[in-house]
Amino acid sequence: MIFDGHADIWIDVADYRKKGMKDVFKNRHLDKFKSGNINGGIFVIWIDPYNTDDSKKRLIEIMEYTSTEIIENREIFKVVKDGNDLDIGLRENKMPIVMGIEGLKCIEENIDMINLLYMYGIRHASLTWNEENRLATGVNGRKDRGLTKLGFEAIKKMERMGMIIDVSHANEKTFWDIYNNTRKPFIASHSNCISICNCPRNLTNNQIKAIGERNGVIGINIYRDFIHVDSDKQNIHEMINHIEYIINLIGIDHIGFGFDFCEYLEEYDNEINISGVENASKVQNIIEQLRYRGFSQNDIEKISYKNFERVIKEVLV
Repeated sequence: MIFDGHADIWIDVADYRKKGMKDVFKNRHLDKFKSGNINGGIFVIWIDPYNTDDSKKRLIEIMEYTSTEIIENREIFKVVKDGNDLDIGLRENKMPIVMGIEGLKCIEENIDMINLLYMYGIRHASLTWNEENRLATGVNGRKDRGLTKLGFEAIKKMERMGMIIDVSHANEKTFWDIYNNTRKPFIASHSNCISICNCPRNLTNNQIKAIGERNGVIGINIYRDFIHVDSDKQNIHEMINHIEYIINLIGIDHIGFGFDFCEYLEEYDNEINISGVENASKVQNIIEQLRYRGFSQNDIEKISYKNFERVIKEVLV
C-alpha cells in the first residue's frame, strides 16, 4: 500500500465535471492508482491565489463538484474524519482519503470558515500557497512576515479541532511561527531538502529537525525542480537521495511520499515530474529502487504509508 500525502486531484475532478463528465476519478485515475498500488492519500482543493478573481466562489464550486463525485462513488472512497476511518476504509476495500485544502486565501479574514470546511470533511490545510494572504506568508512573500494575528488564531483553531497543519509552501518565518505556537505533529506534505536542491520550496536542516522533533512527516515531492538544479539529476536516484538525507537527520519515522503529480492540473504536463514517475501508475519504480538501495520491507512500509498513518491517527480526533 502507498499513501500519497499530496494530490491535487480534486481540481481535475471539478474541471472535468464542469465539462460534463461523471465518475472522473474512476474514468481518469483509478486504473493508474491500482497500477501504482496507491490506496489512500491527502486529496486537496487548490485555488490558484494569483489567477482566481473570486477565490471563495471557486472554493464553493470545487466543493460542490467533489462532494457529488464522492457521493456517487461511495464504493471507492472512504472520507477520513478520524483515525479509525483509515482502518475502516481498508477493511471495506475502499480508498481512505483525507480531505485537504492547499492554501487558505479563500477564507480571507473569516476564520470561522474553517468550521465550514471542517463540517464538509476537511481535516488538513496549509495556510498559503506561496503568496502573502490575511493569515500567513508563503515562499514568495516578504522574509520578515510570517503568521498574522488571524493566522495565529487559525492554527489554534485547527489544532483544537483536530486538523493537520501543513507547512509546505510557507516561508521560513511562517514555518517557525507554526512550530513555536503548536503542540501536535504537523507535516510538510510535499517538500524536499534544500541542502540537495537549493530552492525556497525545500526545507532547511533545522526545519527538517523541527518536524522530526514534533513527530511529524515530510512527504517527498517528485517535481523536477525540487529534486536537483541539474536536469541530468532530476530522477528517481536523486529523489531517494533526499529520502536518505532526511533519514540520516531525523530517522525513518518522519518520511513519506507527497508526489504532487502535475497531470491533475491542466496547465502543466507530465514532463515536470521526474523521469520514471510521470504519473501514479509508475510509483512502483520508486519502490523497486528503494529495495535496490537496501531498504528493508519494514522501512518501505513506513515510508509508503505507516508514517502518515501515525500522524493522522494522532492528530485527527
